[in-house]
Amino acid sequence: MRTLTPNLSAAQLWPQPPKLPKPVFSDQRWLDAVFLHWRVPEAVAAAFMPEGVQPDVFDGSSWVGLIGFRMEKAGLGTGPGIPYLGSFNEVNVRLYSREPDGTRGVVFLSLDANRLPVVLATRAAGIPYVWSRIRQWPPFPGRDSRQQYGNRWTPAGSMGELPVGYSVRRFGGGSARSHFGVVPKLHTAVSDPLSIFLTARFGMHGSFRGRTMYVPNTHHDWPLFGADVHRLTDELIGASGISVSGPPESVLYSPGVRTRFGMPRLLGTGG
Repeated sequence: MRTLTPNLSAAQLWPQPPKLPKPVFSDQRWLDAVFLHWRVPEAVAAAFMPEGVQPDVFDGSSWVGLIGFRMEKAGLGTGPGIPYLGSFNEVNVRLYSREPDGTRGVVFLSLDANRLPVVLATRAAGIPYVWSRIRQWPPFPGRDSRQQYGNRWTPAGSMGELPVGYSVRRFGGGSARSHFGVVPKLHTAVSDPLSIFLTARFGMHGSFRGRTMYVPNTHHDWPLFGADVHRLTDELIGASGISVSGPPESVLYSPGVRTRFGMPRLLGTGG
């Protein structure tokens, strides 16, 4: 198992995407992703880990992330994207996890989406989706000029560095809200060890009917760019039960990647 430390180069750190066990469960595109991350004590993150999973640590800390992106063309298997339901905005709060054998993943504390049928279906599977109104602002500058190379998206041409972000309002009186955005530095690609640690994730850990499950996915490395916080007013992390203060230590933007999900497995069953 490779240990992630700041002393290794980015080329050494980015792992090869794992071979996805068949059958493919879903094919998706994650676009215009904004990543904000804060340090949290390992003991705090441990309280949210499913049984048999421990917090993954970088530089002596666990990390909590607030991530917004545009889901597009999500479909079942390798088929085409589902009309309407397969494209929506999502904002999630997540921690980072590791199994005893070194398998790394994420643990979602919440996932806000603006498609009620998607929320209901995923909650039935034990994934903590929340129905919210989510607005992306503004659409990525030059969205139609974005180029796809293989399964990766990169900006095309020379574009101004304009803000991109997400506004969330959960349905129901007094529900949590969030407004966050960044100004991407589109000429400043990043591949530092922390950024790779936070984005080279190929599965999620969660609980289903009292058992810990792992849902694998695969994707190429995110094309990552540094960014400056443009606006940040968040209640989602606090609503999940974690407190953070001050500006995020890691601020990233990505045009996106294409990803595929495999069938879930229960921990301890090997499949």
